[in-house]
Amino acid sequence: MKVFKFGGASVKDAEGIKNVYNLLQQVGHENVLLVISAMGKTTNAFEVVIKNYFDKSAELQASIQEVKKYHNQILLELFDDESNAVFTAVGKIFTDLESFLKNNKSPNYNFVYDQVVSLGEIISTTIVSHYFNHLGLKNSWLDVREFVKTDNTYRDAVVDWEATQKNISKNVKKKTLNITQGFLGSDENNFTTTLGREGSDYTAAIFAYCLNAENVTIWKDVPGVLNADPRYFENAILLNQISYREAIELAFYGATVIHPKTLQPLQKKEIPLYVKSFVNPLLPGTSVSKGADLEPQTPCFIVKKNQLLISLSSLDFSFIMEENISEIFMLLHKYKIKVHLIQNTAISFSVCVDDKFGNFQELKSVLSKKFQVTYNDNVSLYTIRHFNENSADAVAKNKEVLVRQLSRETLQIVTKDI
Repeated sequence: MKVFKFGGASVKDAEGIKNVYNLLQQVGHENVLLVISAMGKTTNAFEVVIKNYFDKSAELQASIQEVKKYHNQILLELFDDESNAVFTAVGKIFTDLESFLKNNKSPNYNFVYDQVVSLGEIISTTIVSHYFNHLGLKNSWLDVREFVKTDNTYRDAVVDWEATQKNISKNVKKKTLNITQGFLGSDENNFTTTLGREGSDYTAAIFAYCLNAENVTIWKDVPGVLNADPRYFENAILLNQISYREAIELAFYGATVIHPKTLQPLQKKEIPLYVKSFVNPLLPGTSVSKGADLEPQTPCFIVKKNQLLISLSSLDFSFIMEENISEIFMLLHKYKIKVHLIQNTAISFSVCVDDKFGNFQELKSVLSKKFQVTYNDNVSLYTIRHFNENSADAVAKNKEVLVRQLSRETLQIVTKDI
């Protein structure tokens, strides 16, 4: 069996869904399992619904109607007969949503988030499955929540691999086209959970692992894995092949194409991963496999914008030792501040971090009791894998370099625009 994953960009509108159908006609669809995300920006739209729900906003119904309108427009463009069963099926999902919001007693934001946001994937796969059947492409729609079992850590659930393996290996039919949802699972009480960042890619890897799949293909709006983000770097180069290890290294430093948790189960069974373009599906894209050399051999650039460089020094010029560093990291963890670079001297300690949740000022007041705290905000962290002097000079050009740190394969530079 092969596993194909399609993200929100590939099914954002009726033309996108038609393109997925045409793509399957070109590359084959027998003995294939499709993992599909919510359409377009549906997850963001449902986040607005959740916010209005907790704020008790008068805009709640309007925000639900926006999501309905978006999907209804896609339905009208795909189906010429409004008596098609898909209209009733999608309508029931929204009825269930409103019933949940009316009757829910839980004040737990993360719990409510998972029950609501998950409907984006349920709707998208319902529409795609019905459309394929409408065109004569028979398929089996699977509710992923019956297969992927997790704990109840809502919004970042941990997979119960034993139960999941049993469910998938026993109940997924081969020799057919299967369609299921990415990003979702369910806990022991059958409440919906979500798998966190890049959850749909992870879902594809879970099914591939449990089915001993031939390969996994992630279909994207780029030709494959590039050596740099084309939004920030000119003349980005397609990487024809990379190893699991290299892909994990790139992801660790912030590359967003493939998440490490997607690669780990594939690596265990040496299942090849392909990243290809849904615009040009016959192009080879990028292959990720065991021991594959980086091809071509070229520097790979990763940039993280809007970072914070924090520098701590002891108030009495004493050394910053293991005990101090341990305490600092406990506080960084407590305030949910993600560390991307560390540098220290005898009496100072610096970290480049992502203050995603806006907790730095609160953290600063705690740290200031023991340390002198200085910081630079809105800095950029550049990571260059397989760097050379030309690549380093290009990144630093017209910027103030605040930190430069290198190892055998990797150079990291923290910069501030001049």
